[in-house]
Amino acid sequence: MLYYLFEFLENEYQLPGASLFQFITFRAAMAIIVSLLIATVYGKKIILFLQKKQIGETVRDLGLDGQTQKAGTPTMGGLIIIMATLIPVLLFAKLDNVYILLLIVTMLWMGVIGFIDDYIKIFKKDKEGLKGKFKILGQVVLGLIVGCTLYFHPGVTIKENAIAGIATKGSVVTPISVPEIKSMATTVPLVKNNELDYTSLISWMGDGAEDYAWLIFIPIVIFIVTAVSNGANLTDGIDGLAAGTSAIIVFTLGIFAWVSGNIIFSDYLDIMFIPRSGELVVFIAAFVGALIGFLWYNAYPASVFMGDTGSLTIGGVIAVIAIIVRKELIIPVLCGIFFAESISVMLQVGYFKYTKKISGVGKRIFLMAPLHHHYQKKGYHESKIVTRFWVVSIILAIVTFVTLKVR
Repeated sequence: MLYYLFEFLENEYQLPGASLFQFITFRAAMAIIVSLLIATVYGKKIILFLQKKQIGETVRDLGLDGQTQKAGTPTMGGLIIIMATLIPVLLFAKLDNVYILLLIVTMLWMGVIGFIDDYIKIFKKDKEGLKGKFKILGQVVLGLIVGCTLYFHPGVTIKENAIAGIATKGSVVTPISVPEIKSMATTVPLVKNNELDYTSLISWMGDGAEDYAWLIFIPIVIFIVTAVSNGANLTDGIDGLAAGTSAIIVFTLGIFAWVSGNIIFSDYLDIMFIPRSGELVVFIAAFVGALIGFLWYNAYPASVFMGDTGSLTIGGVIAVIAIIVRKELIIPVLCGIFFAESISVMLQVGYFKYTKKISGVGKRIFLMAPLHHHYQKKGYHESKIVTRFWVVSIILAIVTFVTLKVR
């Protein structure tokens, strides 16, 4: 909103300083400052409100140290993250940008699903919360919306070569741009040209096969949105783990968005140029600020839990950002913590069922799943587990950058 206001003031009245709002970096800086203030200042008021309404976490006894002390801690803290992200975005982002609109829809959609889940757990006293099939249905519908928008919307384009050449006129040097095209190309690490076009997966169908690439693309989007949101949900098990890990992942995606939306840097770094994706930096800055601000209260010992309102939302937004900047195929590396947590649960459940079927006695691979509970069972303190997972997440972020240059 402020972007359009100051654009009007600059055009009509030449207001000094109004032109600053034309710069993504300035608006991103303002977004992260405002989101931090909202999360830390108003976050406390939300926590007090949750305490007053007795919206506390019901903790099942898993035999973990310090677990009983967490019973009654306010939950639904994901509302802080959502509010601290959306308010700065509405103030500083270009609201006619298809990517910004898609992320706003994603945050609200997943926030509602998570809120319903938390509401059922707390007020209906049902520890299972929203039935799994309804969660999956909500994630699938969101994936369908995201996939269809990115595939069919005319504003979702790329440039195969960011710059065709350089034109010089006197002392002025101007890059020669190339036309935007609709493309289903995405980034693939460790291959020669660093790209994969989804249409190539159905090229065997013959002429005109590219018109049906959506049959491949949309199911992949649905799978990614579902997998990442559930992975973030599983990671939210101890104080500060999901919020801190997510902040590192989102910050990394912010760098990709900034580079991908800048014609000069994308050409220099040989990274796919995605017109209008630079505006994502404003949303991502607000999101990072909200996560760090929430961490102020969620760090050990937590004053509030994000609940499914937060964890499902975080995972969904991360997935959609990765898909928009065409980095979805490096999610297993960048979101390695989410991936490990999900795999640990699948392995644990699968191995238990298999051994029970074979011998009649179910056996386990880990002391407890998800993976962070395994280390708790081994006697590691929560703070040490969280810090080490953050370190691993930073390493994975660095590896993500490196893989894009190793071809």
